[in-house]
Amino acid sequence: MSILAVGSIAFDSIASPSGRVDNVLGGSATYFSLAASYFTEVRMVGIVGEDFTPQHEGVLKKRGIDTRGIEHAPGKTFRWGGQYFDNLNEAKTDFTDLNVFERFVPHIPREYADTQFLFLGNIHPDLQRQVRQEMDGVRLTGGDTMNYWIQRTKRELTETLKVINVLLINDTEAKMLAGESSLPRATRKVLAMGPQALVVKHGEYGATIFFREGAFGIGSHPFRAPALPIEEVKDPTGAGDSFAGGFMGYIASQEQLNREVLKRALFYGSVMGSFAVEQFGTERLQSLTRPEIEARFQIFRELTHLE
Repeated sequence: MSILAVGSIAFDSIASPSGRVDNVLGGSATYFSLAASYFTEVRMVGIVGEDFTPQHEGVLKKRGIDTRGIEHAPGKTFRWGGQYFDNLNEAKTDFTDLNVFERFVPHIPREYADTQFLFLGNIHPDLQRQVRQEMDGVRLTGGDTMNYWIQRTKRELTETLKVINVLLINDTEAKMLAGESSLPRATRKVLAMGPQALVVKHGEYGATIFFREGAFGIGSHPFRAPALPIEEVKDPTGAGDSFAGGFMGYIASQEQLNREVLKRALFYGSVMGSFAVEQFGTERLQSLTRPEIEARFQIFRELTHLE
C-alpha cells in the first residue's frame, strides 16, 4: 500500500569523530522515504531549489520513490550543518539556512489522492493539519514534531494532534508537550490530546509505544523495543526519521492494523535507524538490501525473544 511523506529535503554538512562531509543529501522526508521504500510504495511532497540536481532526485527514483510531489523553486535548497563531537545523541547546530523551505506550502498532486498511509514530517503544525484534512481518505496518519513547535506553536500543535493517529517523538519532547517531568504521566496526557498511539524514542536505548485505552485492540500496556548496539556510529543525523520510515513503512505493508503489527513495526523502525547511523547522510539507506534488513530484524528477535 502507498505511503505519502511530507517534510523537508535538505543538504547537510556534518562533522563527527568519524570525519566530516559537506552538502550531503538529507532532510526528514528524504530519510523517511528511503527507509520506508524497502517495505512499500512511497510518495514524497517537499520543496527544493535550483541546486537540487537530477542526480539528487535520481537517488530517490532509484528506490522507486514517486517524486512528482517535489516542488522545484527558484533559490537554494534547505541547508543544515551540525557536529557531534560533544555528544553523539545530540547535534550542536552550526547553521540553519531555510532558503526555499521557508516558503514551503505542501501541494498534494491529484495522483496522490488514493494514498492510504500518511506521514507528516517535522513542519509547522498548521501545514501538517492542512495536509491531513486534504488527505481525508487515509487509513492511518503518523506525525512528528519537535521542541521548536512545542514551545512556539502549542495551540496549533494541540489542534493538529487531534487528527494524528500515531505520534513519534522523543522523551524530552513528550515531557515538554505534556508539561510533565514524569514520562508515564506525560504519555497519558499526550494520548488524551488525540493520538491513538504514542511512540517515544529513547535514542540509543530503543523506543516504547504507548496505546490509548481501546485503540488498535484491547488493553493499554506499553511495549518496548531495544536499540541495537552499533560498533561505530558515524552520523546520527536522520536516525529518528529513518526509524519513522521503517515503522510506518512496515505498517503500510501489512493488511491488518492492530497492536501486534505496531509492536513489530517498532523493531523494523529500530532496524532502519541502526543502518542509517553507519554512514554519513543517507548513504547507507541508499544501498541496503531486504535480506540485510531481515537479518538484522532476526538479531532483534533473538535479543528480545520476540515471537
